Amino acid sequence: MKFEELLEIVESEPVFETGLLLAGDEDTFGVRKQLSRWVNNGQIYQLLRGLYTLAPPYQKTQPHPFLIANRMVRGSYVSCESALSFFGLIPERVPLTISVSTGRPGQWSTLLGVYHFHHITPQLFTGYQLVDLTSDQQAFIATPEKALLDLVHLKPGGDNSTYLDELRLQNLEQINLNYLHQLVHNFGKPKLHRAAAAISKLVEIDRQAYEIL
Repeated sequence: MKFEELLEIVESEPVFETGLLLAGDEDTFGVRKQLSRWVNNGQIYQLLRGLYTLAPPYQKTQPHPFLIANRMVRGSYVSCESALSFFGLIPERVPLTISVSTGRPGQWSTLLGVYHFHHITPQLFTGYQLVDLTSDQQAFIATPEKALLDLVHLKPGGDNSTYLDELRLQNLEQINLNYLHQLVHNFGKPKLHRAAAAISKLVEIDRQAYEIL
């Protein structure tokens, strides 16, 4: 396979997998050898074993970090500080993309960023949605309520009111308290119940301050 042929197949794809190139009579060994050569030449970036993206200036679409995270670990969704920052619930920009899945935890550093994956139990794997990132890219991201609960669950002392204050939560009108408490009730974890009570107080304080203004 020539590089021009690769461009015809994947130039509109933000990321692509080896399997996309192995249709028909393509020689598996030859394709993998070419991919390694193109990586070494800087024409494509390898994000993970079998997962690639075209390097500038060849790419038509720059892949969004959240899309990359979803494709790196199938059956994952972006959560915790990454989702909170995306929704504007915390003021800081998060320097890595944080996701959760029911698989093994792991972290990968790539030319396009650092990607961290936490493990959660299947019982907690809910509360996410497919979100439009750009006109042609989507990713699974935790709802604002679930992103908070995931962070609390995974962070030692995450239910501590001091820690929640230190997050400097903002734009709390996005938090649906009924949904938050429904999630907590379904999970049945005391730590999350305590956190939900503290979050509810923060939301109420924020609402009162807004009404005064």
